[in-house]
Amino acid sequence: MPTRPATAGAAPALPARRQRGYWASVWLRLRRDPVAVGAASVVLLLLLLALFGPWLAPADPYQSSMLQRLKPIGTAGLPLGSDELGRDMLTRLIIGARLSLFIGITPVLCAFVLGTAIGIVAGYAGGLVNTLIMRTIDVFYAFPSVLLAIALSGTLGAGVVNSLISLTIVFIPQIARVAESVTTQVRTRDYVQAARASGAGPLTIVRVHVLGNVLGPIFVYATGLIAVSMILASGLSFLGLGVKPPEPEWGLMLNTLRTAIYVQPWVAALPGVMIFITSISFNLLSDGLRSAMDNKG
Repeated sequence: MPTRPATAGAAPALPARRQRGYWASVWLRLRRDPVAVGAASVVLLLLLLALFGPWLAPADPYQSSMLQRLKPIGTAGLPLGSDELGRDMLTRLIIGARLSLFIGITPVLCAFVLGTAIGIVAGYAGGLVNTLIMRTIDVFYAFPSVLLAIALSGTLGAGVVNSLISLTIVFIPQIARVAESVTTQVRTRDYVQAARASGAGPLTIVRVHVLGNVLGPIFVYATGLIAVSMILASGLSFLGLGVKPPEPEWGLMLNTLRTAIYVQPWVAALPGVMIFITSISFNLLSDGLRSAMDNKG
């Protein structure tokens, strides 16, 4: 029996639509979020400023001149004025980005590694191990972050290294709680139960099936902590428990310029403006990542 010829006006068959992967979908949603893109651009600009600051700074950040002290914004040769010792504010803000971002980001990275490991162990093991670890974590989590950071820094003493240690200890309990919660949910999934039934060991299950599903939410949460870390680090320097003079760091600059607020308020506010811009940028970027990684979106 002869086959019926195809209709002349029939449309050609469309190729099957390629299924987009999860991370490709996250990247696409993130690019479509103008707020997240703007925040990421500011963060990238600050990181580049911290990286290439020594080559971009127009003057020596430590060179002082009592004849040039507390010059207003727009002064010839001092576009952002000068501080209480006559040092160029633009230079100190640029150079200060490196130290300020370093002591703001490094504790979160260290806490991310340690807190994630602690939370995964507690969440996957469960039972008595979970109880012992999480009750110990709750002891530190019970204290407000600001008070705990001040207490630890006061005990260890001022300095960059002690500030990093103090802030890392502050953030470990917070990240560990998130990691434990996510791991507890993942360990009951069917694919984890199937891997356990097939004879896979705990280390294999954690490495293959757990890590890939818990790192995303933990990373998003840790990104939001960078803003908190920036504020806490600046607060420690402001109180004299962080960076020591004459190093250019935004929190320390706020401290040294506090007496000049009635003479040159705009100059004295510049370090605070930099802290605010950096903190809000990391917060907005964290919110954008959270929305982009939401499968319901």
